[in-house]
Order: sequence, then C-alpha cells, then structure tokens
Amino acid sequence: MLIHSNYSLKDFNTFHLNANAKFFVEINAEKEFQEIIFLEEFITSVKLFLGHGSNILFVNDFDGIVIKNSLKGITITEDENDFAIVQAAAGETWDDLVEFCVNSNLYGIENLSGIPGTVGAAPVQNIGAYGVELKDVFHSLDGFFIDGMKKGFFEANDCGFSYRNSIFKERFKGSFIISAVRLKLAKIPVLHLNYRDMREAYKDIDTTQVTLADVRKTILDIRKKKLPDPAEFGNAGSFFKNPEISNHKLKDLREKYPDIVHFKVDDKTVKIPAAWLIEKAGLKGYRLGEAATHSKQPLVIINMGNATGANIMEFAEMVQNKVKKKFQIDLIPEVNII
Repeated sequence: MLIHSNYSLKDFNTFHLNANAKFFVEINAEKEFQEIIFLEEFITSVKLFLGHGSNILFVNDFDGIVIKNSLKGITITEDENDFAIVQAAAGETWDDLVEFCVNSNLYGIENLSGIPGTVGAAPVQNIGAYGVELKDVFHSLDGFFIDGMKKGFFEANDCGFSYRNSIFKERFKGSFIISAVRLKLAKIPVLHLNYRDMREAYKDIDTTQVTLADVRKTILDIRKKKLPDPAEFGNAGSFFKNPEISNHKLKDLREKYPDIVHFKVDDKTVKIPAAWLIEKAGLKGYRLGEAATHSKQPLVIINMGNATGANIMEFAEMVQNKVKKKFQIDLIPEVNII
C-alpha cells in the first residue's frame, strides 16, 4: 500500500473543498485492512474512513490518516422464488448497485436511484428518498473493528436504524469500517409510488403498467430537476435532517402558519420538511459570499466555487439561527462535520 503525505482531499468530497489529509491510503482488497494495522502512520494517527465523501464537510485539514475504501464487486448470493440477496462491496458506487438491481428485476431500492456516495456509506446514514429507506431492504453487513481489524457481522436488528442514523454513526463511529453490504430484494413487483413527487409524476398514468425501469428513470429525472449537480456546484445533498416536533407544537405553529407542511411520524409526533422551514425563513436561493442555498431546493447548501469549509459552516449556522428565531425549531445537520 502506498501512503501519501499532505494529500489533497478536493477530489474526495462532493463539496470540492480544499482540505488536506496528513496521510492518505487507498484500500483495494479486504486483506489490506488487516495489513494496515502494522503501518506506523495508522498506529499513531487519528483515522477517517472515506467513500466518495458525499456526506461530509471538511471544516479544516485532517490531521490524521484518511483510508479510502475502494473495495469492488456486486453479486447475487441467494436466489429464491420470491426474493434474492444481493451483496455489494463497500467501495461500489451506490447508484451502480441500484442500476444492477433494476436490471436484474429486483424490487426495493429503485426509489433510491441517484443518491450519491458508496455502498458502505448507505447503512451508516440509513439513506432514504421518495418514501423508501435502506432499512426497509437491509439484510446484513460485514466489516472490521478498527482495534485489531477483527471481523464483524451485523444483521438488520443489530444496526439501530432510525431516521438518517445507525449505530455506525453513533456507537461505532470511527471504530468500525464496513466492507460489504447485503440487501434482501423482492422478485414480486412491489412499487412505492405514494410519495408526493411520485404521485404527481404518475397521476395520469395506469400505474399497473409502470416498470422498475420507469421508476428509476422518473426518480433520476426528479432529482435532476430539483437538485444541483455536484460537478457544477459542490454540495452534499440535504444538509439538514427534517425535524420532528410534537403535535402540541404543531398546533401552536398552525395558528401562525396555517400552510405548514407536516407528515405524521406517530400519534404524538410529526415531521416538518426542513426545506419548507428554510424557504419560509426567506433563505431559498440565498447567498452569502461563496455559500448559498439552492434556488430549487433550499435544503441543499452549495459551494458557489471558492468556499472553504468554514464558509459553508458559517452559512449553515446562519440558516439554523434564522429558522430557530422564526419557528423555535432546531435544524440538525445531516452531514458529518470534520
């Protein structure tokens, strides 16, 4: 393995920020995880495991070792009458896995088309979009505990999945690296078309005739229209989580904002779209220096070209403060801030 020093991470984060890692190494085979523990740079450094960097904000240079997970491979490990188990290496691009499954006529993750990042990052974040979350189809994963690089195996019930969260983002953050993920996908047609944008797209269409490929194309089209291309404007997708509030607080807010958008979580709680809050705070398409909210999707903070991580963070805090002042609701970042 080749260890790089003072290595630029600009090509390894979708904000395209100029941050450097003290050390950088790329992993291309599982055996290298067990070899890396003998490297002096690994032993003595703070560690960060990185995929595509699609959900990360580098506020400063990283004074440690960045390990780029580039493991590859997608296979069907079980093939039954009504379902199949698909295994993908953590370094695979997530959307390549979605495309593989759609082409294999396997149902379950087509609504997650177009989400940037790697397969290994998907369980950490419990990625979700258009009415579907990873936990809905998750089967199990393999990986390594950083202390000694001992192998670990987690099934769905072990992962503590919740809204954009898991034990890999909390309890095992920085201490466990995912090497492979398995999904249990249906062979029997089950499409999720109830999300608002999906209902709109298919309102004049006989949905019994809609195919997996149709859904994937629709999702990709919706994302292209609503979300900025990271190649043009650096971003990490949704910057904040959608906050959850009590029914009592919703009642108070509706007296002042009768058009407030909300979705039921349970009998006591609702979820408010962070994008709605940001727009109502007058920040849709708002720019401050080299950072801005996207003109079509204010939940996305974009790098206008020359922003630093500190610029993005300052802008995000401004958004939080204005939303808090107007609604008394806290916006919690979805991205990982380093």
